[in-house]
Amino acid sequence: MQIGVETSRAVENKRIFVVDDDEIIRAALQFMLHDENETHEVGSVQRAFEKLPDGKPDLLLLASSIVRSEGVGVLSDIKQKIPGAKILVIVESAGDEFGKQCLAAGAHSLLAKPLKLETVRERVDVLLGRRAGFALPLSVLKTS
Repeated sequence: MQIGVETSRAVENKRIFVVDDDEIIRAALQFMLHDENETHEVGSVQRAFEKLPDGKPDLLLLASSIVRSEGVGVLSDIKQKIPGAKILVIVESAGDEFGKQCLAAGAHSLLAKPLKLETVRERVDVLLGRRAGFALPLSVLKTS
């Protein structure tokens, strides 16, 4: 059953790899995203590279634990082997210092835990170009 899914997104068929060494997190993210995307769970970056002949992903959700274990250089490896794919790193909190290192090394955005359906779908949609990120109108910022 598809809940809250726009028809155009269901047939658009964006491909996402959820790359996490935690099987529960992978399954949860796959469940949150599978209605609107072709979502695949993989336990390692190497396994993601092995799946490339089946189709290149538009987005990788990548656990910060994997980046820590392989080093931030893995982000440039991903960019080189999967050009054009966006990288969204899953971090423990919004102020995660390691997340800032990931952004500096080439990640496109961060997704902080706890993982909530609305937050996950919104961040994924922004990175896939389906909606603009949050912005305040200039009239709100203007002071008299």
